[in-house]
Formats: sequence, structure tokens, C-alpha cells
Amino acid sequence: MEEPEITIKLTRDEATVLSDWLERLQMTDLGNTVDDPAAWAPIHRIAGRLDKMLPALFFPDYGVRLGEARRRLRPLDDDSEN
Repeated sequence: MEEPEITIKLTRDEATVLSDWLERLQMTDLGNTVDDPAAWAPIHRIAGRLDKMLPALFFPDYGVRLGEARRRLRPLDDDSEN
């Protein structure tokens, strides 16, 4: 019996930040945090899908776009409400 797929919806900002984090996870010592080899299958699948869906990853100003997405996703400080 085939397992049903699960759909996850993300904003473009969320997808951009997640894609960057997954890339760093796969390419650095952060990979040591994945203690179960079975976890790599979904990590690679998610990262691959994000790469296909985010053409901005390959734009020259990607670093700027990533920084802006991170800024928009960070919670506001409590002091900023006053």
C-alpha cells in the first residue's frame, strides 16, 4: 500500500530561509545533528523541491533577498511596539 503524500505550504520568505538552512545543514558540520540516516531522504527531497521552486536562489542578489526574507520572518522585539 502506497503512503499518501503530505502537503506543506510555505510563504516564499519561509521557503527561501528554509532552503538556505537546509543547504547549510547538508554542506557543513551541521549535518552531524542528523543522527538517523533515514532522516536524510526527506531532507534531500525537501531541499530539491525548494531548489526547483525558488529561481531566486540563482540570482546575483540572492544574498540580499535572503537577508530581507530573514528580516521579515524574525519576530519583532517587544520594545518595537511602543
